[in-house]
Amino acid sequence: MSDEPTPQHGPHGYSGDKAALLSRLRRIEGQIRGLQRMVDEDTYCIDVLTQISAAKSALHAVAVGLLEDHLAHCVVDAARAGDPTAKVKEASDAIARLIKS
Repeated sequence: MSDEPTPQHGPHGYSGDKAALLSRLRRIEGQIRGLQRMVDEDTYCIDVLTQISAAKSALHAVAVGLLEDHLAHCVVDAARAGDPTAKVKEASDAIARLIKS
């Protein structure tokens, strides 16, 4: 994933905060590895489910942050350029996927 602009995409809205985003994703990755350990160690099922819920919440928080960046950066830039329709559709589709999950 490069920050370099391409013909279809400019720098991403999260580019300025990429280090923090990667740090959050690494923490989530650690949570998932912890879940694997819990299952391997036969941890009580409710405790595993609690940790799964925490990992899902963390991923949702990252997704909402990315969506906010998309709206503030990509959609706003498209509106300034004259036609935000495609970017708004992308955001709507992403919201629909988040609601389903």
